[in-house]
Amino acid sequence: MTVTSAGTLAALIALVALMTLVVRPRGSSTVDFYLAGQRVGVATNALAICGDYFSAASFLGVAAAVYVSGLDGVWYAVGFAAGFVPVLLFVAAPLRRFGEFSIPDFLGRRLASERVRLVAVGVVQIVILSYLIPQAVGSGITWQLLVGRGLPGLSAYETGVVLSTAVVAGLVAFGGMRGTTWTQAIQFLLLLGALVWLAVAVAGSGFHYSSAVAELSAEPLANPAPGDAGWYLRPEDNQIDPGAPALFGQPGAAYGPLAQFALILTLVLGTAGLPHVMNRYFTSPTGTAARMTTVWVIGLAGLFYALAVMLGTAARQQIAAAVDDHPWLEELTVDGVLLVPEHALPVLGRIYGGDSGLAVVAAGALVAVMSTIAGLLLAAAASWGHDVYERHINPRATETQAVWAGRASTAFVAVAAGALAIAMEPRELTPAVPSIVAAMVTWAFAIAGSALTPVFVLAIWWRGTTAAGATAGMTVGGLVSVSMFVLGALPVGPGLGETLMTPTLVAAPLAALVTWLVSRRTAPPDDVERQWLVLHGTAADRHAERLARLTLASLQQPTRRRSGRTARRREGRDAHG
Repeated sequence: MTVTSAGTLAALIALVALMTLVVRPRGSSTVDFYLAGQRVGVATNALAICGDYFSAASFLGVAAAVYVSGLDGVWYAVGFAAGFVPVLLFVAAPLRRFGEFSIPDFLGRRLASERVRLVAVGVVQIVILSYLIPQAVGSGITWQLLVGRGLPGLSAYETGVVLSTAVVAGLVAFGGMRGTTWTQAIQFLLLLGALVWLAVAVAGSGFHYSSAVAELSAEPLANPAPGDAGWYLRPEDNQIDPGAPALFGQPGAAYGPLAQFALILTLVLGTAGLPHVMNRYFTSPTGTAARMTTVWVIGLAGLFYALAVMLGTAARQQIAAAVDDHPWLEELTVDGVLLVPEHALPVLGRIYGGDSGLAVVAAGALVAVMSTIAGLLLAAAASWGHDVYERHINPRATETQAVWAGRASTAFVAVAAGALAIAMEPRELTPAVPSIVAAMVTWAFAIAGSALTPVFVLAIWWRGTTAAGATAGMTVGGLVSVSMFVLGALPVGPGLGETLMTPTLVAAPLAALVTWLVSRRTAPPDDVERQWLVLHGTAADRHAERLARLTLASLQQPTRRRSGRTARRREGRDAHG
């Protein structure tokens, strides 16, 4: 580890810790700890959502997917960015107007059911763990490349996992949502700055995207594979036209037609069910602010993923051409192609900026990991601390006790995610996917999009949704998606395995259908009309409804007083015979 790399990492951690200290919540209110007092502005919240959402899968994974499979890797960028369009149209404003702490909290109150709340808590925890593990894997990969050494008794990969989860868990427990919001906003700006710097450096060297795609498509696409005599380059099979070579600039290098559609649908639907992203909308002051925040996020996502696709393409062309001038690349490549695709951006940074460039890009990767881990741990804290501890374990908990329960849950979830990430070290995996980090995150999107999003959207937009229907829908969506994952891990043949690993195409419609069928046979909550007014009514509608209730209460008040006096007189007569 060079002095430059060490200084960059130390400065990054110091900046994050300082920001957390400055803006930490001053009180012990759960609204402050979980929701930052619901006073986060549009621009700040948009930057924080980007810091939350643009994870290791976005920074390392998208570029790695493009590096390995060309155009098929671009589907990750399309799906990740397009996921906020349905959030803008169907979710953001109604969700904030209803105003709760978390997705389980929203579903529990909307459907007047503690069973729904607890089932949603279980699904949310599975999604959070599925999302946390690849973040920890990404931190281990980055530490392994940047530092190359570990703490006593730990490998370099394990050290990266342990340090990233431990540091972020401590900062989240200390700073809560307020501290995390500002650090995530700053972290996203640092992450975007690293991408912009690298894009400028690549473009300044004479790189042109269109000509690079044409050059890379001039010969069949091949990637490293293990053989009897060591690693060699194996041509990729064309999933659309069997027998024809797979090319960088054409679809089919990783996914067939159905698998491509299933991947994009999984990412688009999954976004609306991600707990750490949706919880951020509860921090906005109004529904309008939540909607405008989403508009900002869509614009920033377009810029971010355009840069990631460009740099993944540049890495495929430039790294192969730089092997002769940079002997250190021989340890990382096979005939000019990287053994670990997630190394694409850090290696590109070292080519153009030396150790300083490597430090900048690696720091950006660790920023992405830390920022997303922070959001996921806060979502876990809200789910365990508010939805389970406050409502079921200790309903009489004080604000201080509830906050400490949330802090304790961050430590528990961080330990679980770190242990699973160490157990799933990438060298022990042999996935048939472009990027292990991006693929693992896709599993979280699939569970969220299959089990949570259909029920979530129906609860917002269909009055007839019932607690029994929501419980059945979440259960079916979750079980079907996990079952398809298990089948996809088996040798089921080319094309079908990739489709099974993105099960939302099947599981989400089933979950929606089951929710509808069961809801048709059961009764919705009694106050569904009042809830509908909160979700979808205008400010004027809600103001008129409040005036009507106040007027009705004032008209009933004298009657209540007379009824009370009459009842007391009757009681007196009964007492005196």
